[in-house]
Amino acid sequence: MNQGLLTVDEALAKMLAGAKPVAEIEQVATLEAADRVLARDQVSAMDVPPMDNSAMDGYALRLADLKEPGTKLKVSQRIAAGAAGAPLAAGTAARIFTGAPIPRGADAVVMQELCAAEGDLVTVKKAPKPGEWIRLAGSDIRAGSRILAEGRRLLPQDIGLAASVGIKMLPVRRRVRVGLFFTGDELVMPGEPLSPGRIYNSNRFTLRGLAQLFGCEMRDYGIVPDTLEATRAVLRRAAQECDLIVTSGGVSVGEADFVKPAVEAEGSLLMWRIAMKPGRPLAFGTAGAAAFIGLPGNPVSSFITFLIFVRPFLLRMQGVTEVGARAIEARADFDWPEPDTRREFLRVKWNAHGGLDLYPTQDSAVLASTAWADGLADNPAGHAIRKGDRVRFLPFSELYW
Repeated sequence: MNQGLLTVDEALAKMLAGAKPVAEIEQVATLEAADRVLARDQVSAMDVPPMDNSAMDGYALRLADLKEPGTKLKVSQRIAAGAAGAPLAAGTAARIFTGAPIPRGADAVVMQELCAAEGDLVTVKKAPKPGEWIRLAGSDIRAGSRILAEGRRLLPQDIGLAASVGIKMLPVRRRVRVGLFFTGDELVMPGEPLSPGRIYNSNRFTLRGLAQLFGCEMRDYGIVPDTLEATRAVLRRAAQECDLIVTSGGVSVGEADFVKPAVEAEGSLLMWRIAMKPGRPLAFGTAGAAAFIGLPGNPVSSFITFLIFVRPFLLRMQGVTEVGARAIEARADFDWPEPDTRREFLRVKWNAHGGLDLYPTQDSAVLASTAWADGLADNPAGHAIRKGDRVRFLPFSELYW
């Protein structure tokens, strides 16, 4: 029934095979590296912690000195975090604070709540176990171990981890340069007069915002007139300045759809029809040295096809190894009795009962459904859904990362 159409999985595999990570590598300060993609494995040059240290405020002591409950020990020194204590003399305890180095000779720490201090003496009410409340050197990270892998999109905790082993600069891939342009003589920008037959260009805002989520360097070429010459001209310019060109509209086969023939004239078109709803007309190819992805003009179609196809393509160009979005299984609190013959991505929202509600209309022109939804129900072709069924749910929180 969908002869000539690629499945979503076939199309994505074909596209990802053509996604080449940018070759240029930059050194950036670790403090500024969040959300960048690591270009080389990072190996720790040190143990973490670098020395045995106390996990509690309390007293470091020798277990051999605790003859019985209530033993009194002389407090011979005070060790704060950042200080180094002297070796612990027999029959004494060291007042110690969290993170402070364990003095040589001590083999346990007793927390202060189990002690009673009086003058320069401390009474130990309960003996600790051997090694209790001591963090051993290298118990977190061993010198020579890999702490971060190439191809990882760096999270805040990742740059904290790098800093914890003294890494000041990190090698990352150059940001992907993405060019956007939009076709359609009916399009106008907000603030301009909306004459009969014209519509505001919402796709420019949606797609630009999506590209910015992935840390791209943007080139926005605006609205292009519906002529083959104008489309080819902006395509040539974008191909010289960008790694990836993304367009919206003009990829169907209507008389005013010029993106497809422009790409064929300036480069090559590798595919252009996908068995998915919304979003059947989707073009992929090259223009000059740049990759090209042409999205449908309908606002919901362009939004969803960006998330399903452009997102993983961008991540792969950035050098990310794992580009698949994590789906979760969720309960459908709706009926979908008449599925399409194509794979569908339905706009759904969590409800107060832990299930998913369906937006009342799934028309590809209803952009309000995307602002209402929490994600997409990924429904196989021809698969009816009954209330209570389990469905594959793609939260936007996963698709935006």
